[in-house]
Amino acid sequence: MTDTTVHVVRHGEVHNPGHILYGRLPGYRLSELGVQMAKLAAKSLAGRDVTHLVASPLERARQTAEPFATQFKLTVHTDERLIESENRFEGQRFGVGDGVMRNPLNWWYLRDPFRPSWGEAYRAVAARMVAALETARGAAEGHEAVLISHQLPIWTLRRFLSHRRLWHDPRRRQCALASVTSFHFTDHTLTGISYAEPAAALIARSPIAQPEKGA
Repeated sequence: MTDTTVHVVRHGEVHNPGHILYGRLPGYRLSELGVQMAKLAAKSLAGRDVTHLVASPLERARQTAEPFATQFKLTVHTDERLIESENRFEGQRFGVGDGVMRNPLNWWYLRDPFRPSWGEAYRAVAARMVAALETARGAAEGHEAVLISHQLPIWTLRRFLSHRRLWHDPRRRQCALASVTSFHFTDHTLTGISYAEPAAALIARSPIAQPEKGA
Protein backbone atom coordinates (compact mmCIF):
# COMPACT_ATOMS: atom_id res chain seq x y z
CA MET A 1 0.00 0.00 0.00
CA THR A 2 1.12 3.53 -0.82
CA ASP A 3 0.37 6.59 1.30
CA THR A 4 0.08 9.99 -0.35
CA THR A 5 -0.97 13.38 1.03
CA VAL A 6 -2.15 16.40 -0.94
CA HIS A 7 -2.10 19.68 0.99
CA VAL A 8 -4.51 22.27 -0.44
CA VAL A 9 -3.46 25.74 0.68
CA ARG A 10 -5.49 28.92 0.51
CA HIS A 11 -3.56 32.02 -0.58
CA GLY A 12 -2.61 34.76 1.89
CA GLU A 13 -4.19 38.17 2.42
CA VAL A 14 -4.61 40.30 -0.72
CA HIS A 15 -3.85 44.03 -1.03
CA ASN A 16 -7.36 45.37 -1.60
CA PRO A 17 -7.75 48.92 -0.25
CA GLY A 18 -10.91 49.46 -2.29
CA HIS A 19 -12.63 46.46 -0.68
CA ILE A 20 -13.55 45.08 -4.10
CA LEU A 21 -14.88 41.60 -4.76
CA TYR A 22 -11.91 40.75 -6.97
CA GLY A 23 -12.79 37.21 -8.04
CA ARG A 24 -10.74 36.26 -11.11
CA LEU A 25 -9.61 39.80 -11.91
CA PRO A 26 -5.88 40.16 -12.66
CA GLY A 27 -3.55 42.40 -10.69
CA TYR A 28 -4.60 41.53 -7.15
CA ARG A 29 -1.41 40.68 -5.32
CA LEU A 30 -0.66 39.63 -1.77
CA SER A 31 -0.32 42.35 0.82
CA GLU A 32 2.89 42.50 2.87
CA LEU A 33 1.04 40.60 5.58
CA GLY A 34 -0.15 38.09 2.98
CA VAL A 35 3.43 37.37 1.94
CA GLN A 36 4.27 36.60 5.56
CA MET A 37 1.22 34.34 5.78
CA ALA A 38 2.43 32.37 2.75
CA LYS A 39 5.85 31.93 4.35
CA LEU A 40 4.28 30.59 7.54
CA ALA A 41 2.15 28.14 5.54
CA ALA A 42 5.27 26.84 3.79
CA LYS A 43 7.19 26.67 7.07
CA SER A 44 4.41 24.56 8.59
CA LEU A 45 5.25 21.81 6.10
CA ALA A 46 9.03 22.00 6.58
CA GLY A 47 10.58 18.55 6.64
CA ARG A 48 7.66 16.97 4.79
CA ASP A 49 8.16 14.90 1.65
CA VAL A 50 6.67 17.40 -0.82
CA THR A 51 7.58 16.54 -4.42
CA HIS A 52 4.90 18.32 -6.47
CA LEU A 53 3.68 21.94 -6.36
CA VAL A 54 0.75 23.43 -8.29
CA ALA A 55 -1.00 26.81 -8.12
CA SER A 56 -4.10 28.45 -9.48
CA PRO A 57 -3.15 30.78 -12.38
CA LEU A 58 -4.20 33.87 -10.41
CA GLU A 59 -1.35 36.04 -9.20
CA ARG A 60 -2.11 35.83 -5.49
CA ALA A 61 -1.99 32.02 -5.65
CA ARG A 62 1.27 31.96 -7.59
CA GLN A 63 2.78 34.37 -5.06
CA THR A 64 1.68 32.10 -2.21
CA ALA A 65 3.42 29.20 -3.96
CA GLU A 66 6.79 30.99 -4.05
CA PRO A 67 7.98 30.14 -0.51
CA PHE A 68 6.96 26.52 -1.07
CA ALA A 69 8.99 26.44 -4.30
CA THR A 70 12.02 27.87 -2.50
CA GLN A 71 11.70 25.59 0.52
CA PHE A 72 11.24 22.36 -1.43
CA LYS A 73 13.28 23.36 -4.51
CA LEU A 74 10.34 22.73 -6.81
CA THR A 75 8.95 24.27 -9.97
CA VAL A 76 5.49 25.80 -9.62
CA HIS A 77 3.08 24.19 -12.08
CA THR A 78 -0.23 25.86 -12.97
CA ASP A 79 -3.64 24.19 -13.09
CA GLU A 80 -6.66 26.15 -14.35
CA ARG A 81 -8.94 23.82 -12.36
CA LEU A 82 -7.71 25.42 -9.12
CA ILE A 83 -8.90 28.90 -10.11
CA GLU A 84 -11.35 31.01 -8.12
CA SER A 85 -15.05 30.46 -8.83
CA GLU A 86 -16.84 32.59 -11.40
CA ASN A 87 -18.61 35.65 -9.99
CA ARG A 88 -20.78 38.09 -11.92
CA PHE A 89 -20.14 40.80 -9.31
CA GLU A 90 -16.34 40.81 -9.48
CA GLY A 91 -14.86 44.28 -9.69
CA GLN A 92 -17.62 45.78 -7.54
CA ARG A 93 -18.16 46.41 -3.86
CA PHE A 94 -20.38 43.73 -2.39
CA GLY A 95 -22.16 43.57 0.93
CA VAL A 96 -25.45 43.96 2.75
CA GLY A 97 -26.53 47.60 2.49
CA ASP A 98 -23.44 48.33 0.45
CA GLY A 99 -22.39 48.20 -3.18
CA VAL A 100 -24.22 46.11 -5.78
CA MET A 101 -26.76 44.68 -3.33
CA ARG A 102 -28.30 48.13 -2.89
CA ASN A 103 -29.66 47.77 -6.43
CA PRO A 104 -32.94 45.75 -6.46
CA LEU A 105 -32.17 44.64 -10.02
CA ASN A 106 -29.41 42.43 -8.60
CA TRP A 107 -31.62 40.68 -6.06
CA TRP A 108 -32.67 38.18 -8.74
CA TYR A 109 -29.22 36.62 -8.47
CA LEU A 110 -29.86 35.66 -4.86
CA ARG A 111 -32.55 33.18 -5.86
CA ASP A 112 -30.40 30.07 -6.34
CA PRO A 113 -28.49 28.79 -3.27
CA PHE A 114 -26.83 26.12 -5.43
CA ARG A 115 -24.85 28.74 -7.38
CA PRO A 116 -22.42 30.40 -4.97
CA SER A 117 -21.46 33.94 -5.92
CA TRP A 118 -24.15 33.69 -8.63
CA GLY A 119 -21.72 32.38 -11.21
CA GLU A 120 -20.56 28.76 -11.00
CA ALA A 121 -22.58 25.86 -9.61
CA TYR A 122 -21.17 24.07 -6.59
CA ARG A 123 -21.08 20.75 -8.43
CA ALA A 124 -19.01 22.28 -11.23
CA VAL A 125 -16.55 23.65 -8.67
CA ALA A 126 -16.39 20.28 -6.90
CA ALA A 127 -15.83 18.37 -10.14
CA ARG A 128 -12.86 20.42 -11.27
CA MET A 129 -11.29 20.48 -7.80
CA VAL A 130 -11.62 16.71 -7.39
CA ALA A 131 -9.99 16.25 -10.79
CA ALA A 132 -7.10 18.56 -9.83
CA LEU A 133 -6.68 16.73 -6.51
CA GLU A 134 -6.56 13.34 -8.22
CA THR A 135 -4.00 14.56 -10.77
CA ALA A 136 -1.79 15.84 -7.93
CA ARG A 137 -2.19 12.60 -5.98
CA GLY A 138 -1.02 10.65 -9.00
CA ALA A 139 1.92 12.99 -9.64
CA ALA A 140 3.11 12.74 -6.01
CA GLU A 141 2.18 9.11 -5.38
CA GLY A 142 4.01 7.81 -2.34
CA HIS A 143 5.01 11.38 -1.39
CA GLU A 144 3.19 14.70 -0.82
CA ALA A 145 1.87 17.50 -3.04
CA VAL A 146 0.87 21.10 -2.41
CA LEU A 147 -1.94 22.84 -4.33
CA ILE A 148 -2.58 26.58 -3.94
CA SER A 149 -6.19 27.62 -4.48
CA HIS A 150 -8.97 29.83 -3.09
CA GLN A 151 -11.47 29.72 -0.24
CA LEU A 152 -14.67 28.68 -2.00
CA PRO A 153 -13.11 25.98 -4.23
CA ILE A 154 -11.20 24.48 -1.29
CA TRP A 155 -14.22 24.47 1.01
CA THR A 156 -16.43 23.00 -1.72
CA LEU A 157 -13.88 20.23 -2.31
CA ARG A 158 -13.77 19.42 1.39
CA ARG A 159 -17.55 19.32 1.75
CA PHE A 160 -17.91 17.16 -1.35
CA LEU A 161 -15.35 14.59 -0.20
CA SER A 162 -16.86 14.63 3.31
CA HIS A 163 -20.26 13.76 1.76
CA ARG A 164 -21.87 16.95 3.04
CA ARG A 165 -24.35 19.12 1.18
CA LEU A 166 -22.55 21.68 -0.95
CA TRP A 167 -24.65 24.77 -0.28
CA HIS A 168 -23.79 26.39 3.04
CA ASP A 169 -23.41 29.60 5.04
CA PRO A 170 -20.20 31.31 3.76
CA ARG A 171 -19.59 32.75 7.23
CA ARG A 172 -19.01 29.25 8.58
CA ARG A 173 -16.33 28.09 6.16
CA GLN A 174 -13.30 26.55 7.85
CA CYS A 175 -10.77 27.84 5.34
CA ALA A 176 -8.84 30.80 6.74
CA LEU A 177 -6.17 32.76 4.89
CA ALA A 178 -3.06 30.63 4.23
CA SER A 179 -4.77 27.63 5.85
CA VAL A 180 -3.77 24.08 4.95
CA THR A 181 -6.44 21.44 4.26
CA SER A 182 -4.73 18.08 3.85
CA PHE A 183 -6.21 15.08 2.05
CA HIS A 184 -4.65 11.76 3.04
CA PHE A 185 -4.77 8.76 0.71
CA THR A 186 -3.82 5.10 0.87
CA ASP A 187 -3.45 4.08 -2.75
CA HIS A 188 -6.50 5.67 -4.43
CA THR A 189 -8.65 5.73 -1.27
CA LEU A 190 -9.16 8.89 0.76
CA THR A 191 -8.53 7.92 4.38
CA GLY A 192 -8.72 11.28 6.15
CA ILE A 193 -8.85 15.06 5.98
CA SER A 194 -6.98 17.36 8.36
CA TYR A 195 -6.88 21.13 8.74
CA ALA A 196 -4.40 23.67 10.12
CA GLU A 197 -4.11 27.47 10.35
CA PRO A 198 -0.37 28.22 10.49
CA ALA A 199 -0.97 31.95 9.93
CA ALA A 200 -3.62 32.34 12.65
CA ALA A 201 -1.59 34.90 14.62
CA LEU A 202 -1.18 37.08 11.52
CA ILE A 203 -4.87 36.81 10.63
CA ALA A 204 -5.68 38.29 14.02
CA ARG A 205 -3.59 41.33 13.04
CA SER A 206 -5.23 41.76 9.63
CA PRO A 207 -7.67 44.69 9.35
CA ILE A 208 -9.43 43.12 6.34
CA ALA A 209 -9.40 39.39 6.99
CA GLN A 210 -12.86 39.46 8.60
CA PRO A 211 -14.98 39.89 6.63
CA GLU A 212 -13.09 39.45 3.37
CA LYS A 213 -13.87 40.88 -0.04
CA GLY A 214 -12.79 38.06 -2.26
CA ALA A 215 -11.65 34.51 -1.77
